[in-house]
Amino acid sequence: MLTVLDPGPLTTVQDGGRIGYAHLGVPPSGALDLPALALANRLVANPEDAAGLETTLGGVTLRAERHLTLAVTGATADVWIGDRAVSRNAPLHLAPGEILRVGPATAGVRNYIAVRGGIDVPPVLGSRSTDLLSGLGPPPLRAGDRLPVGTAVTGWPCVDLAPCQECADGPVRLRLRLGPAEDWLTPDAITTLTSVPFTLTPASNRVAARLDGPVLAWKRDQQPLSEGLVTGSVQVPPAGHPLVFLADHPTTGGYPHVGVVHPDDLPTLAQARPGAIVQFQLSG
Repeated sequence: MLTVLDPGPLTTVQDGGRIGYAHLGVPPSGALDLPALALANRLVANPEDAAGLETTLGGVTLRAERHLTLAVTGATADVWIGDRAVSRNAPLHLAPGEILRVGPATAGVRNYIAVRGGIDVPPVLGSRSTDLLSGLGPPPLRAGDRLPVGTAVTGWPCVDLAPCQECADGPVRLRLRLGPAEDWLTPDAITTLTSVPFTLTPASNRVAARLDGPVLAWKRDQQPLSEGLVTGSVQVPPAGHPLVFLADHPTTGGYPHVGVVHPDDLPTLAQARPGAIVQFQLSG
């Protein structure tokens, strides 16, 4: 059992996602930076998609209620057990009553905390993930919450430290495959989309990365029919500022979907901070 002493601005339970229910209007949800969650789980010998915690910018403080093994990955942040500074990307052992504190992210946005055995909250439609759009899964953590720890393990931790590249503050380059509604934009707008940098706005969240920059003009007057969305879809609303849908995205949308970002680039986008430069690059 883990007790939440301070959840920070936003900490949620996330796993590999709620896959296969889009036809029921259920978003996939799951960790925005899946490789970081998978690494945290590997460090404590969990299945890669076991449920852990995702923090946003401000960190989290937890108390172990029994002997536990944890790992913290993702954004650059200081980590302490009690008053002792410890490493990210490494197995950490807590005795009963010891406190784990993850500080605010100084590069990147989101940290992932895996506990050996996984966070064992009840699954909903096959996933323990918090879905902020539809309200499925456990609500965001609050001070005083007690999190059960499960038994989903695959062995014993076999490394002391995983060498990882730190989150960078440089431009975020997103490979973009155009379609299915690219013909709703003018040719000039398509050229602008794929050649001019955009800026990530503070309105970005788990639903979408919202971008500011040059206005992308439609060449049709009417609005398209609503149609299905996938994670990574790039939508252009009437105001002309594109957004990239992330894990808690709606399952349909009524504005032109002009392309889809390569899934391998989405974790980098999820770790980008407001103000980051975002550049789309055409990909076949």
